[in-house]
Amino acid sequence: MSIPNSRTRTKLSVNVNKIALLRNSRDTTIPSVVAAAQTCIAAGAAGITIHPRPDMRHIRPGDVFDLAALLAQPANQAIEFNIEGNPFAGPEANGFPGFMALVQATRPAQCTLVPDDPAQLTSDHGWDLSGDNSRLQAIIQQLHQTGCRVSLFMDPVPDQLRLAKQLGADRIEFYTGPYADHFARQQAGQPNQHKQILAAFVAAAEVANALGLGINAGHDLNQQNLATFCKAVRPVAEVSIGHGLITDALWAGLDTTVRTYDTILENVG
Repeated sequence: MSIPNSRTRTKLSVNVNKIALLRNSRDTTIPSVVAAAQTCIAAGAAGITIHPRPDMRHIRPGDVFDLAALLAQPANQAIEFNIEGNPFAGPEANGFPGFMALVQATRPAQCTLVPDDPAQLTSDHGWDLSGDNSRLQAIIQQLHQTGCRVSLFMDPVPDQLRLAKQLGADRIEFYTGPYADHFARQQAGQPNQHKQILAAFVAAAEVANALGLGINAGHDLNQQNLATFCKAVRPVAEVSIGHGLITDALWAGLDTTVRTYDTILENVG
């Protein structure tokens, strides 16, 4: 597999989970997840990301199918549909059909596999692939058979990246929570390990490049820390941003905010 040029433009995929979370706070259909995705696409987003969880606290099965239909339209076929979640999450009595059932029914361009527990508030760590991964490997093979690119949510640990490659992953998505946390501490003048943590991502990216793994990134990336990360970690093919972007949109509007993030990535080069 060829390594992307270090100047390849990083794509922006907008995670619209928080739109669904706001909608679900009332028994209503507004705000519309599909309308939000349409706004993001019109503003320049290259992809739409969702993370359906078994408790359906934000994205629901109907949203998955509605977004799949939107992105199947001729005008949107260049827009990437990325579904992320735990591949071992099965059917639930609340109507959740199981993560893999949703993926197989909608066939997204990319599936990002995340080791989150149903009780977690949000994803907070990458895969530990040190043990028996036969079940995960079988799922990766199954996804490849449907034509889906597979990305594994990972911490910047070289030995773990090597295992991800052995399992057949096409890309890894770096869990950037610790980077974002220490970046914020640095900006606030608090004790931090920002330089060391960023250096660990840079070193892990070099390993990923050597292995032929594409690099995605996501979690707590925002307008303040995005450029620094993407300038240091090369090349990042795609960033998936939800919480920070939707938060910014409360003040600036969704269209303007997506354009701002896209401009940041464009200026990184």
